[in-house]
Amino acid sequence: MIKRKFGRTNIEVPVIGQGTWMIEGDRNTERLAIEALRLGLDLGMTHIDTAEMYGNGRVEEMVAEAITGRREEVFLVSKVLPSNASYEGTIRACERSLKRLKTDWLDMYLLHWPSAHPIRETMRAMEKLVAEGLIRLIGVSNFDVEELKAAEKALRNEPMACDQVLYHLGYRGIERRLLLYCTKRKITIVGYAPFGHGNFPSPHSVRGQVLAEIAERHGRTPQQVALNFLTRHPNIFTIPKTRRPERVRENSGGVGWELTDYDIAAINYAFPVLDHDAPLEMI
Repeated sequence: MIKRKFGRTNIEVPVIGQGTWMIEGDRNTERLAIEALRLGLDLGMTHIDTAEMYGNGRVEEMVAEAITGRREEVFLVSKVLPSNASYEGTIRACERSLKRLKTDWLDMYLLHWPSAHPIRETMRAMEKLVAEGLIRLIGVSNFDVEELKAAEKALRNEPMACDQVLYHLGYRGIERRLLLYCTKRKITIVGYAPFGHGNFPSPHSVRGQVLAEIAERHGRTPQQVALNFLTRHPNIFTIPKTRRPERVRENSGGVGWELTDYDIAAINYAFPVLDHDAPLEMI
């Protein structure tokens, strides 16, 4: 798996990682999901993203099981709920996540989306967590440019490492302003839901046929084409989620090969960026 330096750090993180939203379920579902995460680690997809919100903490417990004996390999990320993001609440939420994940530290901790609590209090708590060695990097999720600027301003001792945002072929709005700003500030963008949310183009649709034709030329799948396109910018990483080991293997083949200029032009034509600014979307 190809790795890149993450933000201002010298930490190398795989371009394609693993999301974990909604992987919980019955015993068989969870067994398969844990197997998928382990396979992902074997394939070099060692960036695992989770959150206290996912399954009300259950998914963090599943991640703990998946990474047992392999913690040192993993770039482990979790998130605090906005409702918990007061100064004390952020610290307590992180401690609970660490307990569920059965680890002494997180590689990165994010505010899940903008909170009613003052951002300066959340960021102050984040910096305390860094100082105490409980987290390594500070980030946010679902923040647009102005919100991101406010979070940066609230930090005193640590840089902003990441903004995790929705990014798929059908929603490329971040390319208008956010990507430019984050690249200039050396803030990594991690795109979630790279296949959309149940709305990846059907092979029978015009857009789906574009992806299928490109995939056939490269001996790849349409999903692999999408992942390759979405991570072509050096400041963008992605974290597709799946419960299925066979899909993990497919996702791992999304990089390590190159789209042609013709391919990129065809995708840009089929999936254009909005011609106007719009509010940041999230799911």
